[in-house]
Amino acid sequence: MSYYDEVYSIVKKIPKGKVATYGQIAAITGSPKASRAVGYALHFNRDPRHIPCYRVVNRYGRCAPAFAFGGPDVQAALLRADGIEVDANGYVDLDKYLWDGK
Repeated sequence: MSYYDEVYSIVKKIPKGKVATYGQIAAITGSPKASRAVGYALHFNRDPRHIPCYRVVNRYGRCAPAFAFGGPDVQAALLRADGIEVDANGYVDLDKYLWDGK
């Protein structure tokens, strides 16, 4: 299994109504300093219908400014459709919505 496949496998587990951070996904893979590699993997996600990469935000809870699948507002819209509140600046409250990784 490639590193990207491992990332995709983890991202598929993030439930509706929750988000994870790039660093959290990297830590779960056993490579806690690989958050950029997680970002690259998600950027090249070829199956966004089944791999919900929009549920991954940065360590501050911010949506990607140039979301790879349709522009900067698409990620926020997808998260809102999942029932997640996203503020006007593109931030998610991690205290409320962060996935526990289980």
